[in-house]
Amino acid sequence: MKGLKSFLKFSEKIRFLLNFERRFQDIMMTQGKLLSLKNAERAPFKSLFDAEFKVFSQSGEDGILQYLVQESKISPDEKIFVEFGVEDYSEANTKFLLVNNFWRGLIMDGSKKNINKVKKSDLYWKADLKAVDAWVDREHINQLIGDSGFSGKIGILSIDIDGNDYWVWESIEIVDPVIVVVEWNSVFGPRHPISVPYASDFNRMKAHYSGLYWGASIRAFEILGTKKGYQLVGSNQLGNNLFFVKKSRLGRLASINAKSAYVISHFRDSRNEKGELNYLSGEARYRQIADLPMIDVNTNQITSMRQLDQQ
Repeated sequence: MKGLKSFLKFSEKIRFLLNFERRFQDIMMTQGKLLSLKNAERAPFKSLFDAEFKVFSQSGEDGILQYLVQESKISPDEKIFVEFGVEDYSEANTKFLLVNNFWRGLIMDGSKKNINKVKKSDLYWKADLKAVDAWVDREHINQLIGDSGFSGKIGILSIDIDGNDYWVWESIEIVDPVIVVVEWNSVFGPRHPISVPYASDFNRMKAHYSGLYWGASIRAFEILGTKKGYQLVGSNQLGNNLFFVKKSRLGRLASINAKSAYVISHFRDSRNEKGELNYLSGEARYRQIADLPMIDVNTNQITSMRQLDQQ
């Protein structure tokens, strides 16, 4: 009998927590809607920072994307997104657009467990979402997107794979997004157009124990964006995501160069040789990876941050 009472109490606690989570999410959704409407009234902004708010995104990306969608005048036919590197989609750049604005889209992650969690959630039948577990590399990215039923003009492409981000965006041809969001590595600094060398099986923790050796610099992405017909419009305040808009769709949006858009990232997720967080910041992060091989995307030559800084 005691066991039954304990089980019932435990069940009540679970129900309470689930109900609390739903109520909290409803509140956040309502606040997001109100902030989006308020931002529309205040626009245009001098900085993307002013548009930031968070509902489902890691930091202020939800607000930034609502603002960029409005200013670039995304049409109903373009309300489509492709996002990869989403983990279990509990925190993502496109989720607020899916739930609040009724976009449809494709998400991909390398973990089958993560994608199965998405497919088992209520979101998967409530929204027009395709979830695919797949390892993303430049050789297969176009086929992965095409085989999932997506091609042509879309509203947003969001890339966050902690490694080959530059090389994968460079390779994408099957979709033509108005807005591109890409994760960048602030530790690489604002001046040099560099990326980690391409490796189809790149893993940031295997590449270097610190976890700081991944991705590409803001300057590298600025150059790539220009080649693809996009203009850099800024970063988020956290210093991990860049935002690009097609030049033909800028409207009132102000373009910005890499030097002006550069933000020193505030997160401290570096690790020591034992795999333990050591919370490095600033110059200490640079010293950890200054001599590791980089590709200068302008020359396609192997170099390092220290070599470039000494030139």
